[in-house]
Amino acid sequence: MIEQSKIGEMRRNSRDRGAVWAAAAAACVMAFAVTVSRAAAQGCAMCYQSAAASAAPGRQALRHGILLLLVPAISLFLGIFAFIYSRRNFTR
Repeated sequence: MIEQSKIGEMRRNSRDRGAVWAAAAAACVMAFAVTVSRAAAQGCAMCYQSAAASAAPGRQALRHGILLLLVPAISLFLGIFAFIYSRRNFTR
């Protein structure tokens, strides 16, 4: 049978891990909140005017290009997430 001290230690470790994850999530949210206004300001007027002045096939090409550039970013994110998830019970 597992000793009571071992059980208490295991509970403290899991609480510590939860606190670390919560702190990391809070830091990510804060970083995102700080950079949102800067990211919105990057839509330059020249690019906007060029896209607005293009014909329907040009606008369609821009839409396809945006979606095409989204695929590698999402794939990278999902790959890293799957790797982390698969290693969640890895013992040291």
